[in-house]
Amino acid sequence: MQVDAVVLDIDGVLVDVGDSYRRAIIESVDRVCGKTIERDTVQAFKDAGGFNNDWELTDAAALYVLARREGLGLDPVAFTDRVAEAGGGLAAAKAVVGDLPRVAQARVRDQWDTERLRETFQALYLGEELYRELEGGEPPLSAPGYIHDEPTLVRSETIGDLTERFDVGVLTGRPAAEAEIALERVGLDVPEDRRFTMDDWEEGKPHPRALVELAERFGAERVAFAGDTLDDVRTARNADDEDAGRVYYGLGVLTGGLTGEDGRRKFAENGADAVVDDVNELVGLLE
Repeated sequence: MQVDAVVLDIDGVLVDVGDSYRRAIIESVDRVCGKTIERDTVQAFKDAGGFNNDWELTDAAALYVLARREGLGLDPVAFTDRVAEAGGGLAAAKAVVGDLPRVAQARVRDQWDTERLRETFQALYLGEELYRELEGGEPPLSAPGYIHDEPTLVRSETIGDLTERFDVGVLTGRPAAEAEIALERVGLDVPEDRRFTMDDWEEGKPHPRALVELAERFGAERVAFAGDTLDDVRTARNADDEDAGRVYYGLGVLTGGLTGEDGRRKFAENGADAVVDDVNELVGLLE
């Protein structure tokens, strides 16, 4: 696996977001809907695909909770399986909720407050000071900010080894400002033209455009993309299908929601070229 460039996801690869983004999903739904989902269900939504944006995952989780209240007879596994079958993402979640009678669907829509969900999520995740700075207003609640509870997963020597040996880029579903905070925390200096964030592309993973464009900017022939979700691997597979002039490798990292042998199996079933226990194994793998 000789590569010219390495592209890294941030969440679950460079920093641990189990007690930040994923906690914010669970608690936002609870605060707004009065009931929430389990942590394992967050991963089930991720596995279903199309939820690179955690705001949309929060919306979908809230939609599920409200639909269950109105009589939707699907447990979380059955619901997320149906979402996957419908193509993944928020649009698929809406389609599954279409199983409800029309009157029940209308009640769900009336209770589904996506604006309040997003404001609550950002207040929990950012905390009061960063919320005012990045959102430009007063937070709807007081919280210290889960963004401060993101342990680093990558060692400084790994950063040095990767940047010395390869062109390094970043492809993340984070907003640009939040990506910058994480990159500063881990000590990875990536120029803006070598990163794609939520603010830079509408399609989101697993659409291949951003990865292919990064490869073009690098002038690379062989690119490895390391991420912690199935959509990260699917992104590499889609890029390999679309861009016949280059080779793309999808690498699964077991420090996000997918772990252990079950995580390895799911990555393999979705076309991962290799799976590593953590990002610090990348240099040895790629050499």
